[in-house]
Amino acid sequence: RMQSAVPELLDLKGESEATRKLYGLDEPDTEEFGRQCLLARRMVERGVRFVELLPPFRKGIDRWDQHGSLESGHRINAKAADRPIAALLKDLKDRGLLRHTLVVWGGEFGRTPTAQLPDDGYVKEVGRDHNPSGFTMWLAGGGIKGGTIYGETDEYGYFAIKDKVHVHDLHATILHLLGLDHTKLTYRFSGRDMRLTDVHGNIVREILA
Repeated sequence: RMQSAVPELLDLKGESEATRKLYGLDEPDTEEFGRQCLLARRMVERGVRFVELLPPFRKGIDRWDQHGSLESGHRINAKAADRPIAALLKDLKDRGLLRHTLVVWGGEFGRTPTAQLPDDGYVKEVGRDHNPSGFTMWLAGGGIKGGTIYGETDEYGYFAIKDKVHVHDLHATILHLLGLDHTKLTYRFSGRDMRLTDVHGNIVREILA
């Protein structure tokens, strides 16, 4: 079935010029990620249950991992991603798909509020180190209460200090939105029934619609 369905899925000729422009396929800076986002919408339309998008690769620029050249690197990465991801959300909503589709945007850590000096002798612009202690992710669609801000960091943006969300809480919330009880989703390992959320994990109900 996949062999017969994929060629049609990947063929964007049927997409209108307005849609192609919406996703940024008319601009070199946004074309690569825009194509990913447009294909993601087409996959969701056809019943694909899970879609993962990866940030575009830019030669000489790390994908959001700026230990050096943070300002210029983030500017390039943001320019490549902002227009296409906004287009995906709008397109899903306009087609009535967003309320049934959970969109999760984030990584495994943020950046420190303090500068990091590059040590390679070539990059002159400062960057930021990894910061797993306080950072942001966003979720949209699929049962999420839009416009909600949950959690707070200290005044420097270094540590989460209020309404902290552990990765186990994030997993519990995502599983709940997918219709799964995280306390009953187990797998056998070393003679024990293990959970993705370990013995922790609470659904963050404040962000649910």
